[in-house]
Amino acid sequence: MEQFFAALTLSAGYNTALVCIGAALLGAASGAIGVFVLLRKRTLVSDAVSHATLPGVALAFIIAQVYFGSGRSLPVLLFGAALSAGIGVLAVDWIKTHTRLTEDAAIGTVLSTFFAVGMVLLTIIQSMSISGQAGLEGFLLGATSGMLKSEALTIAVAAALVGLAVVLRMKEFSLLCFDEGFAAASGYNVRWLDRTLLLLLLGIVVIGLKTVGLVLIIALAIIPPVAARFWTDRVPVLVAIAAGIGASGSYIGAALSASAPNMPTGGLIVLVLFSFFVVSLLVSPVRGVLAAALKHYRFQRIVHLRQGLLAIAHNEPVLEPLTRSILRRGGFMSGDGQPTVKGQSEARLIERDQKLWNLYREMHPEESHALADWSLKPIGEVLPADTVKVLEQELSPHVVHPEESGKGGAN
Repeated sequence: MEQFFAALTLSAGYNTALVCIGAALLGAASGAIGVFVLLRKRTLVSDAVSHATLPGVALAFIIAQVYFGSGRSLPVLLFGAALSAGIGVLAVDWIKTHTRLTEDAAIGTVLSTFFAVGMVLLTIIQSMSISGQAGLEGFLLGATSGMLKSEALTIAVAAALVGLAVVLRMKEFSLLCFDEGFAAASGYNVRWLDRTLLLLLLGIVVIGLKTVGLVLIIALAIIPPVAARFWTDRVPVLVAIAAGIGASGSYIGAALSASAPNMPTGGLIVLVLFSFFVVSLLVSPVRGVLAAALKHYRFQRIVHLRQGLLAIAHNEPVLEPLTRSILRRGGFMSGDGQPTVKGQSEARLIERDQKLWNLYREMHPEESHALADWSLKPIGEVLPADTVKVLEQELSPHVVHPEESGKGGAN
């Protein structure tokens, strides 16, 4: 525990602090780009991209080992991963465009094929009598314990550049996700924007291999925006929250990994991110489970109270136990089931309000259907005062106002 808090407070050593900061930048960039991947409904593409990196990593290791005598250079491995992932994306696009297969079928084909090729190449590498091959396993589940300063700096700088690109192109990506036709009509090159989005996603996948691993990198791009979606509907706020969740989860996960080197870094980061998702799912005031349950409970109380008061107004017995309980707690009904003076007075008001709502529904059927939960609120809180006045006059045409009576007598 002491090691974890030391890593969390950046006091566990320079290299550990650099790794944690680099992971946080990677998480922030992943969360930001993940928002548009989610809105664009391209989550499966990110899975295909991540798995397509494995043969590139293995081939880059073999080539670097043969020609340079060392295959552990991170830039060389990331370049191979990027090249392989790019070929995988092009393969998915070609299969979807030139065959009758759907995108998900193309993704499944490319994903499984590239991953199989990568596993075969890893087996070949293990059979070769060369050094440094053990470190390749970290690209599957992530490993930060043995990360060098140069590697951490490379990941941090690349993640910062991707995050900056997302911020600069936020408006264009928002148009692409919500209204592709309007974006094209506004003069934007939709195809270029879509490929730019995929290119940034590819960049996140590639630079995140060392930290999270290719198996779990998709979680870093998907869980933060999914968790952030519970909190807001606005895209800029959604991007900010997703970036914050991604940064926090990656930072804490990297600190945990630094304090427990034998644990997989990617698994720890994903578990921390999942805990953020669970918290958002439960306690978010916008779309959380508890907020939805509370909203349903309040709605249920309003319906039972209104129906109970209407029953009192019509001199009908109130038999529903929940309705009777709500009426008693509100002072509208006594313990023996008889309406109180307060209950009778409120019942008359509710009855008249319901008559006005029914009249409004007859006179304006289309407008009334457009109103959410019509007749569950006092009509004066929903409709304009002049509309309510017209309804009251229509409901009681026999009532003659004093000024009208005076005019009639004069004539």
